[in-house]
Amino acid sequence: MSAESSSSNNKKPIYIIDGCRTPFLKAEGYGGPFSAADLATTASRTLLLRQAIKPETLDEVIFGCVMPGPDEANVARIIALRLGLQESIPAWTVQRNCASGLQALDSALQSIHEGRANMVLAGGTEAMSLAPVLLRQAMVDWLSYWARSKTVMARFKALAKLRLPMFAPVIGLLRGLSDPVVGLSMGQTAENLAYRFAISRQQMDEYALQSHQRLARAHDENRFDELISLYDQKGQCYSEDTGLRRDSSIEKLAKLRPAFDKKFGLVSAGNSAQITDGAACLLLASEAAVEQYQLQPIARIIDSQWAGLDPAQMGLGPIHAMTPIMQRHQYNIGDIDYWEINEAFATQVLACIEAWDNEDYCQSQLGLEKVIGKIPQDRLNVDGGGISIGHPVGASGARIVLHLIKTLQQRQGTLGMASLCIGGGQGGAMLIECLQGEAS
Repeated sequence: MSAESSSSNNKKPIYIIDGCRTPFLKAEGYGGPFSAADLATTASRTLLLRQAIKPETLDEVIFGCVMPGPDEANVARIIALRLGLQESIPAWTVQRNCASGLQALDSALQSIHEGRANMVLAGGTEAMSLAPVLLRQAMVDWLSYWARSKTVMARFKALAKLRLPMFAPVIGLLRGLSDPVVGLSMGQTAENLAYRFAISRQQMDEYALQSHQRLARAHDENRFDELISLYDQKGQCYSEDTGLRRDSSIEKLAKLRPAFDKKFGLVSAGNSAQITDGAACLLLASEAAVEQYQLQPIARIIDSQWAGLDPAQMGLGPIHAMTPIMQRHQYNIGDIDYWEINEAFATQVLACIEAWDNEDYCQSQLGLEKVIGKIPQDRLNVDGGGISIGHPVGASGARIVLHLIKTLQQRQGTLGMASLCIGGGQGGAMLIECLQGEAS
């Protein structure tokens, strides 16, 4: 099993000082009110303003983003400058598909480990509703031909080559959510897992309903104290995740048609992650910075891991990334208090649960002598996940780490594991130790 380790074993500890996120706003079929830079700048400004340290203490800014807008190349640098940070503070953007936000945290971890930084602002952001609509290659070629046509006759010839199908738009988001190597959309890879582990439509819909119910309960119990409010240019306030469907039911979910395999499929829009806009950010610090500025960390990053697998089975990426961490620390499932596995699809999370309890998969794919066992669902995604909260692809990795810390605080846990599957056949995971209980 090919794997990429960022283990912090035998290295000085890296601390998480604080974090916050925006509400996740479900795309409603038109461009949302905030760009990726808007979302991350607002969250980061709130985070920095409540710190006792000065902004110039930062050594680096790192953000994950999969599809920044055409005016947001290297969106992390734009965020840093809009925050008013000193121009001498470098900023850079990372992209690892659905785990880009986790990659930002891992990149910050490496910068601190290597001594290049002591304090890093890191996170993820995405405005999926603003994903570009593209021209077909035939239209691009025609426009190039038109630009080279200088005479009236040449332009008449160019117009004669124009065809109506050339005007059909290409939805950039849909292209981005497809794997060009295996020729499958992410939803089709989820169908593969449903078939492999015999996961039924009923099971998927029940999991999706649970996600909405858990999110509703978490909002009602004020468990999202990491949330900040957003205000658009019209003065409208967004203070909660807008993808929540309190009226969701098994009956309503069952009526939704398959989204990716129209004839035989089981995966629907209702049991898949939502297309969403949002940002999450965290402040990471070295042990030296914690001592120098008398900071109060909320968590410590113990370990992280990246792994690769068959792109057609990409939803199983979390178990390939979490397994080496469990082995390094000789942990059993019971040693981890709470888990966050990003809900790209209900069947993908259910498949991960099944795979770790499947002797053949553990032996043939993970190289284990015995099964690891089943993650208890009452310890997994306890406040909902991507199906109900949404999955802004650049931000989700940072969000699940941040909320995992909050979950550990609120429920008196110590160890937590956050993980995501990644388009292209990868998985990422991070092991967290909570250092502070919930404030009284």
